[in-house]
Amino acid sequence: MMALRYDFILPSEQTEILLAWLSDLPFYAFEEIETGISAYMEEGGDKADLEERLVQLAETIPFRLTRTTLEEQNWNALWESCFHPVRVGGFCGIRAEFHPPFEDVLHDLIIQPKMAFGTGHHETTFMMVSLMESLAFLGARVLDFGCGTGILGVLAAQRGAAWVDAVDIEAAAVENTLENAQRNGVSGQLAVFQGDLTAAPGSAIYQIILANINRNVILDALPALKQKLDRGGTLLISGILSSDREMVFTATTTHGFQLISQAMRGDWLAARLERA
Repeated sequence: MMALRYDFILPSEQTEILLAWLSDLPFYAFEEIETGISAYMEEGGDKADLEERLVQLAETIPFRLTRTTLEEQNWNALWESCFHPVRVGGFCGIRAEFHPPFEDVLHDLIIQPKMAFGTGHHETTFMMVSLMESLAFLGARVLDFGCGTGILGVLAAQRGAAWVDAVDIEAAAVENTLENAQRNGVSGQLAVFQGDLTAAPGSAIYQIILANINRNVILDALPALKQKLDRGGTLLISGILSSDREMVFTATTTHGFQLISQAMRGDWLAARLERA
């Protein structure tokens, strides 16, 4: 599979703001670089529409842009050369197959991202994993909304979830989640569906929903998330800039969610909410 890499060159103080905007566009992965941000898109995507939207975005956040076509093996080699194991305290270690196992964590996760996003390096994923430590997954039905590599769904299964449904709009994420579930021995506890939130089983009610996506998707999905979440159930959200905190919490309160706890890392926010 071919891929396109877009390199956005801009001042470092504006990279987090740009990343929030880019998360609404059809990129499957992001990488922080010395001069700004690299974003990756599958070759078969609608390049013309994307680049028209980038022209409009440049009017709001000025940046310089270059585009490079990559072979899939070049992407994998780049990832392997840059990916270092991630530790979330004594709770969870996240590594690739070519790294030695963690010996002093509760959960040793093996994640091979390929063409999907979510390794634990980004602040949003790190905080989601950290917040999951205090949740009671044993026997719960869990939804991983916007699963990416499946890292959160896999961890939920390892924590004793009775069943995990994972959804993502990208075919590469669906394939990668299935592979990572198998790598971590939880393929019998997890199903993956391609599409938006409506792709999840319509009759399913969840005790825990994990949503590490972006502000706009989460806000738009709040009514549906409430319908899918058991009363008293937990919603974990991230992918939100801390500057949007008031807007997000006003919306979640309006839709019947109570804030239980929150975390911030860098410019990013994660929160644990409960359905009233």
